Order: sequence, then structure tokens, then C-alpha cells
Amino acid sequence: MENTKNSTHETDFPVKSVIMRSKIRFSRWLGGRLPSDEDRRLVVLTGARQTGKTTLVRDRYPDLTYLTFDDIELREQVSGIRTSSWGRSVGAAILDEAQKAPSVFEKVKFAYDAEEIDFSVLTGSSRILLLDNVRETLAGRAFVYELWPLMPSELRSEGGRELKQPLIDRIIGGDTNISDRLADEPEILLGEEDAGLRESFEHIVSWGGMPELARLDHEDRKQWLTSYRATFLERDLADLVRLTDLEPFSTLQKLCMLRTGCLLTLSKLARDAHISPATTRRYLEYLRVSFQVILLPPYAKNLTSRVVKSPKVYWIDLGLLRSGTRRWGEVDGALFETFVVGEVWKWVATMGREVDLFFYRTHSGFEVDLLLETTSGVIGAEIKHRDRPAPSDLRGLRKLAEALGTRWRGGLLVHRGDALRCLDAEYRIWGVPAHRLF
Repeated sequence: MENTKNSTHETDFPVKSVIMRSKIRFSRWLGGRLPSDEDRRLVVLTGARQTGKTTLVRDRYPDLTYLTFDDIELREQVSGIRTSSWGRSVGAAILDEAQKAPSVFEKVKFAYDAEEIDFSVLTGSSRILLLDNVRETLAGRAFVYELWPLMPSELRSEGGRELKQPLIDRIIGGDTNISDRLADEPEILLGEEDAGLRESFEHIVSWGGMPELARLDHEDRKQWLTSYRATFLERDLADLVRLTDLEPFSTLQKLCMLRTGCLLTLSKLARDAHISPATTRRYLEYLRVSFQVILLPPYAKNLTSRVVKSPKVYWIDLGLLRSGTRRWGEVDGALFETFVVGEVWKWVATMGREVDLFFYRTHSGFEVDLLLETTSGVIGAEIKHRDRPAPSDLRGLRKLAEALGTRWRGGLLVHRGDALRCLDAEYRIWGVPAHRLF
């Protein structure tokens, strides 16, 4: 194989493409963060299955050879390539599902260290296996990125339309208080702009962010989500660990779906799943590393009284959550909170923002749903599934502002209404419609 860009590569093993021409294409924020293939760099891209990793890297690096190790025959053929000849035989390439061919990591490392290749991309859906190989073999060489399900702003980029920076990034960015960021925003949006924001919001809260769902109709979406969950249990989970009995894991998976937005009490979860606390902890880690759940940690600093130490669990994709629990009706408070927390998490992780996310709850009952700790201070967010904020909704944010003092940048009351307006000028608390935030 000739190791030259923009050339036609001749190989003695098949090079397969998994891009379906019928798929709707989206611009992705992560695409703008991925380095150029002119850089000297190894790129590792991981994320849940079907989030669009292959499509993204093939669009970003069209001149690189593409190899998918989902293909058993290709795995066998590549295993026969000597480490010392990897640079000459394969060269710079996209190595899809790389964790299924562990010998590839040593070969890429050898070629990279010998300066026979300057660039390659390794992707994988099994985060734990992929990153274990990276830590053991490519430490200090690889730049790791995560691709999450579509965010609302990406959904609006269907057909390659230009991405527009969401309001959440303007709020958390910089070192000013949030009133300076929001003062010039229109109170009400009208026309196509508002309709587009609402449409993408409704899609994500109804179906989640898996790209394939955008081109399917109502019933096909339900079937796709059911099949995805079965595939995760039967195939993706097998990549992580060998389980002789999937039933306990499936039970715990559904319990986590039902408890999205709730405090995670390990002993209660273990009891309800009829498994040991140790097994429960291990299964939760499988869900976390496979991008199914996020565990939101408590803010450990004691601001008012003794704080709780348990995390909260959130199911990351609402389509999979709805499918697994058959909650196909109207959005309720738990689903709304899950949407908001999940979208903030996805944005911060995707863009590499220097923001840590927490919730705050004390044993005396004081709680704030979400804290965003930035380098210049803390933003608090209360999430309320109602069209009009109530005065009582501001109590927790005001109390938090007083406790944080100069570290307080402002508060958000995220709701389902229409108006973006300042609710408390002294404490810089703003009511923000959820559909305008992302």
C-alpha cells in the first residue's frame, strides 16, 4: 500500500466503507475540534454505538485509508502484518472499532515512534477496552475525544447547514456574570428562529439524539430503539465483559432508567435488582463507560450544612430511556430535568470546556439541581417543568448565591415557557426557556 495522501491505495485486503448514502448528514461540533491530518498526532475517538463516529471521521479525513475491524476477515489479515512493516503496508489510516484488533495498537505505536506515520485515527464503541489499550500502549501519544448523541444545535444542522453556537456556551464562557451575557438577548423569539429551536428540542426530548432516527418515521423509530437496546445487551456488553446471565444486568439497566434524576443509593438499587452491592457497582460502571448513564457528583464543599455524598444518576439518551421504560407520553419533571442535565453534560464534554458539573443537596433539605463550576466562579441552575417560574423557585438559588459570595456568577431557572427575562437583578437570576438554551 502506498503511504501517500490523495493517492489511490492498493491493498491485498478489503477496505470497507460503512457510510450509508441515504443517511441524513449533520454538522457536528466535535468535527471542528478534531485536528488536521497534517498534524503529527494520533487521534482516538470513542462514543456509544450509532452516534456517528465513522461518518464524522470519514468526512473529516476523506483521504485516509479506512479499515473497519468489525470485519472478522480483515482482523485476521491485519494480524499477519508485521509490526515493523505497518508504516509501509498500511500508513496513515482510520482504524474503526480498533479495540477488536488489540495488536493494532502496538503496530501503530511502533510506526508512529519510528516516524513512519505522522497521523492515524482509532475509533471504538467500547470505551473501557479502547482506552485501556490507549493507556497501556499509546500513553502520551494519543489525543482522546468523545462523541455523544446529537445535541439540539447539531440536529438543526441537518443537510450540512451552519452550526450556531447555543446560548449555554455564551453563558458559561468568559469571566463575567451571566447578566452581562444575557442582557442583550431578546425576551421572546418569533417566527422561524423560534420554530427551529422548538422543533429540535421536541425531537430530542421525544426520541433522543441518535442520528439514524432523524430519517425514520414514528413506528420505525420505536423499533430501532428497541433493537438498539437488544444489540447493546447482546453485543456491546459482550465487548466489555462476559456475562453468563444478562437478566440481572438488564434489570439494573431498567431500574436506572426509572430512577433517572434521583439520588443513587447503592444498597437500595442492589436490593431491588436482587444482586450484591459489589455487582451493582460493577454494572453501573459498565453503563457509565458505555455512555448509557452519567453520574452527577454532589458538590462536596459545605456551604450551609452537612451535604449528601451520593451521586445522582441520569440516563443520557431520552429515546433509549423512553423505549426501555415505555414512557411515550408527555414529558414529565424527571424527563425534563434529565434532558437539561444531559445536554449541559454533552456540551461541556464535547467542547472540552473547563467546567465541572455538580448538584447541591444538604441533609436539611436545601437543594439546587445543577452547579457549573467554571474557572471564574459558579453558576447555579434550577430546572422546573412549568411554563411560568414561581417565586418559590428562586429560594435555593438565592441561598446558594449568599453562601458562595464573590464566587457566584449568577443563576438560571430553566423552564418550558417562552420568555427569557431577569427574575432577580440583585442575585443575577434569569429565567431561560429550555428550548433556547441548547
